[in-house]
Amino acid sequence: MEKKRGRKVMEDKEEVAHKGIAASFLCIAVFAFLVRVAVSLHPYSGAGNPPKYGDFEAQRHWMEITLNLPPKEWYSNSTSNDLSYWGLDYPPLTAYQSYVHGLLLRFFHPEAVSLFASRGHESYLGKLLMRWTVLSSDALVFFPAVLYFIAVYYAGHSNGRKTDIAWHIAIMLLNPCLVLIDHGHFQYNCISLGLTVAAVAAVLSEKELLACFLFCLGLNHKQMTAYFAPAFFSHLLGKCLRRQNPLLEVSKLGLVVLGTFALVWWPYLHSMEAFLRVLARLAPFERGIFEDYVANFWCTTSVLIKWKKMFATESLKLFSLGATISSCLPSMVQQIWAPSSQGFLYGLLNSAFSFYMFSFQVHEKSILLPLLPATLLALEEPFLLKWITLNALFSMFPLLCRDKLVLPYIALSALFILICHHVPDRRQDRKETRSFNSFMTTFLVFCSVVLHGVYLTMDPPSRYPFLFEAVIMLLCFSQFMFLAFYSNAKQWMLLKHTILMDKEKKLL
Repeated sequence: MEKKRGRKVMEDKEEVAHKGIAASFLCIAVFAFLVRVAVSLHPYSGAGNPPKYGDFEAQRHWMEITLNLPPKEWYSNSTSNDLSYWGLDYPPLTAYQSYVHGLLLRFFHPEAVSLFASRGHESYLGKLLMRWTVLSSDALVFFPAVLYFIAVYYAGHSNGRKTDIAWHIAIMLLNPCLVLIDHGHFQYNCISLGLTVAAVAAVLSEKELLACFLFCLGLNHKQMTAYFAPAFFSHLLGKCLRRQNPLLEVSKLGLVVLGTFALVWWPYLHSMEAFLRVLARLAPFERGIFEDYVANFWCTTSVLIKWKKMFATESLKLFSLGATISSCLPSMVQQIWAPSSQGFLYGLLNSAFSFYMFSFQVHEKSILLPLLPATLLALEEPFLLKWITLNALFSMFPLLCRDKLVLPYIALSALFILICHHVPDRRQDRKETRSFNSFMTTFLVFCSVVLHGVYLTMDPPSRYPFLFEAVIMLLCFSQFMFLAFYSNAKQWMLLKHTILMDKEKKLL
């Protein structure tokens, strides 16, 4: 039965390919790549801002460290590796990626990664090479993952039209938030998110072992990929429990997970001390429960409840853990009870929202994680996608302003709105729904435009220097909370549909 199903999926994939998906993807991918190149011409995080510069310098410094020191010293504080100066705080796969990219820089421009002497290096060639490392990562990881997902997703949609497919590809490849953060601000989220997209595609094509391998790679590249872990766990567990030998199925998945982690962490498994040293770097509890103005629960409510002053870090860790688990538990229960492909995609969104809202030490850039499953659901939930993307952009506006990325911010926002305006009309929504959507969009855009203008043209009161950031945070948080409730409700509505389908089958 499994072989027949797999053969059917392969045949469907070939059928989708014949519909012209390859040609559409190639054209959109070339345009998306050129957009990334254009954004890369603008400033980046910490440009010309000593002594620590910003994320650009952090990534360059990791290349310097991994190239010039043995792996056992990458996460250790020493005279050669001062962890207070952008010490590695991501899992080992990020370190390996830094090493590979460092080889490229050393081949063309050794001065950019020389130990100690390269700190704050900002030569034209060095910046050009650094930008190309992100561009190549996007082209080699994220773009193919999107193609894999589209092929699998539309293999199950026999009525998928070329316009639907092309629009969905454009939405995924031209996500303004990801482009601005990776190619403007400067990061490599395209790698961990690309691996996650590929893992999702593997789940949808019923290749669970491959999905576990890919997801573990994503988790070992950036620990924030754990935002999706409850959704993967509950969906795969729910599927295993419905098979003939559940224990064997779970064991196979567990072995793949353990094997992948052992492979990535091998240089640090020789002693418990080395392992714990790396692990400690991945959990920066000393930074507090939040930094800057992020539109999540802890930061927003800190206007009234001074969490950092009233509670010790140990207490806040427990609060955060309890709130995160409690908020994603309903979504997990639904998938264990009735796992489905559509429910899994909603589960990814709900799980990521739970972590963004309640987990410890969330950054503005973390909104990229709930945004990813929203793009996967774009054709089913176009209004949700537009709503969350505009709010995600707005929530990151102060950060992008500091990076002097206002021009690409405006351009990419306009491009996204233009693409959303031409969403394929797959369903005839009721008049009331369309009116509500139109009203909410108009209201959101009006508030956003006013606050953008105020932020750019006015100075805040001296007594409240971060007043404008706080207002932006409050507005975006209210929208994210509404969207989280909505997506959880939509996931549980799928259960009602499943029950009705089962009743119809029994009657037949």
